[in-house]
Amino acid sequence: MNQPATRSLMPPDGHVQRLSYAERNAPYWRRNLFVCVFGSSTTLLSLSMLLPFLPLYVQQLGVSTPSAVVQWSGVAFGATFFGTAITAPLWGRLADRYGRKPMLVRAAVGMAVVMSLIGVAHNLTELVVLRLIAGLIGGYASASIVMVGTQVPRERSGWALGVLSTGALAGNLVGPLVGGFLPTWVGIRGTFFVGGAIIAVAALLTIVVVREDFDRSTDAKKRTDTGGVSPSTINRGGILVLLVTAMMVLLANMSIEPIITVYIGQLGVSGDHVARMAGIVMAASAFGSMLTAARLGALADRVGSSKVIIGCLVATGAVLVPQAFVTQWWQLAMLRGLMGMTLAGLLPSIAKEVRHAVADHNSGKTLGYLQSAQFSGQVIGPLIGGQIGAHFSLRAVFFVTASLLLVCAGLNRWARAKQAR
Repeated sequence: MNQPATRSLMPPDGHVQRLSYAERNAPYWRRNLFVCVFGSSTTLLSLSMLLPFLPLYVQQLGVSTPSAVVQWSGVAFGATFFGTAITAPLWGRLADRYGRKPMLVRAAVGMAVVMSLIGVAHNLTELVVLRLIAGLIGGYASASIVMVGTQVPRERSGWALGVLSTGALAGNLVGPLVGGFLPTWVGIRGTFFVGGAIIAVAALLTIVVVREDFDRSTDAKKRTDTGGVSPSTINRGGILVLLVTAMMVLLANMSIEPIITVYIGQLGVSGDHVARMAGIVMAASAFGSMLTAARLGALADRVGSSKVIIGCLVATGAVLVPQAFVTQWWQLAMLRGLMGMTLAGLLPSIAKEVRHAVADHNSGKTLGYLQSAQFSGQVIGPLIGGQIGAHFSLRAVFFVTASLLLVCAGLNRWARAKQAR
């Protein structure tokens, strides 16, 4: 059995040295990481499995014209990301004040209830509002990043965040596949109840298994001993660059996702097969990321996060360009898979860099801002991609997003050089 962590040490000189939050939770971080990976995977699976049938549900709620179905499906889907972007910093701040585990429980229980309520929505307004509430009170994956980022030892944090990212990617990858066949067994509304039940399992596991030693009297307050990092030495400009980079990474990826189906149609794929091939191409990116996320996270532990961030930004930008010149759908799938492999090192490395740039009492709040930046990119990306595709060409989207990532690489190189001076 795990023994409670000692809160203080008594050195020979008699001066009491309090253990940090990470030191007190050292016995628990592995079990907590397992639960966070499982919970992030299952909650994102439940949220993403509605993708294949969301337009059908919108039709059931009274929308008939095809253009309106597409429009309201997009609004309902994006509402969750919008809500999470708004509240992520708030939940991060509360995690600093009251502990990380309560935020995990809040997110899981809230999402389980809201997901089930979506299954009894009577009209389109209720659907959109409930999806928005799911984002406002949810965010299990975001809360997991805060817990893992603050509990895992510094020398293992890149690997751990990479493993957590792999679990989240797995949920996003499997979700649409489950959503493709589950409605035929339990109906569209029944699928939401199944999703709520899956998240409820994650909530129960979080309540029973996750352990946290949180002392509000010390952990929620500014400490004079912050492991060598104090507010006066924080490079706020560097953190801002990392937040912008995180937003641009998601913006670049999501600006392309909505146009992939149309782009594949332009490559000569017949209408009967476009949706299937688009699904394969989208899955290729997630699958590639699953293969390399943990490895690149471990690499960040060995050589430094900033090197991995700059290298992955350059590599991703380089892989984006040839996607504008493909002539076959399978070529696009291969390049998207390769891009997923290079993208995978970015978000875990950015989270590691942000976490260790601030003191413990500000870590949850700052990681909350990071999550807000990422979800903002997910909301803005499709809008920008659609506008570029409509006013210029679909191929132009790849050039613009590649340029944005290369600019971010330059910004990170500048921030690193400035910090070294």
